[in-house]
Amino acid sequence: MKSKALRQAVILLAILVFPSAFYIALTTGRHNFVHLSYIGPRLGVDTIEVDGRPVVDTIYHSIPDFSLIDQDGEEFESSAYGGMVYVADFFFTSCPTICPAMQQSMLRLQSRFEEYDDFALLSFSVDPEHDTSEVLKAYGDDIGVNWDKWTFLTGPRDSIYDVATRGYFVNAMVDDLAPGGFLHSEYLVLIDKDGHIRSGIDKRGNPRAVYDGTSDAEVNELIDDIKVLLAEYRLATKRAEKKRMEHGNN
Repeated sequence: MKSKALRQAVILLAILVFPSAFYIALTTGRHNFVHLSYIGPRLGVDTIEVDGRPVVDTIYHSIPDFSLIDQDGEEFESSAYGGMVYVADFFFTSCPTICPAMQQSMLRLQSRFEEYDDFALLSFSVDPEHDTSEVLKAYGDDIGVNWDKWTFLTGPRDSIYDVATRGYFVNAMVDDLAPGGFLHSEYLVLIDKDGHIRSGIDKRGNPRAVYDGTSDAEVNELIDDIKVLLAEYRLATKRAEKKRMEHGNN
């Protein structure tokens, strides 16, 4: 019992501190570690083939396709982030309240996961009339954005608000009574490589769904959950490679 408890403690430490060690260790054992929850409605089921056997697979909500304009004035298709784990937020450059704290949290993520080629950041402006590509580029340069990891988006207001509410399940709207004239959520949203919203569990045992970008504690939890998600994909890759090697030797 002590040995099992110690091994579980080592695995927990690995996933929180060394995600690469986490998935390498798991490939040598048969432990089923916790996966992040899928957020949003279940849209149905499908049958897929796994190892030659039919398996029922749940179809989860995913971010709808969209096309907007990035900080360089280039068209940005949502498919550009296909195969990427990323965190999204909604802000505006002249925001007098929560946006600076949110973008500082995004900068933390940029720094923490800078070496991960399959991780990125995505920020949508809720004030696209003011936040042109030029304004977004200057703002990003000023706060220290690494444009290889982080994209800012502008475009038609209705398109941005639609993807906020229908895709990411966060608020984005004009509100003359709100500071700066816009009401938007302070949340950071974690998206997996298939476009699904994912999250860990809160202290009450419920899926968190989103993370408060103004809270250091919740951003710390987001960092841990990003590690879990990245490790999940690396573990799947290791298992696939192992199966290919086994088939090749037969």
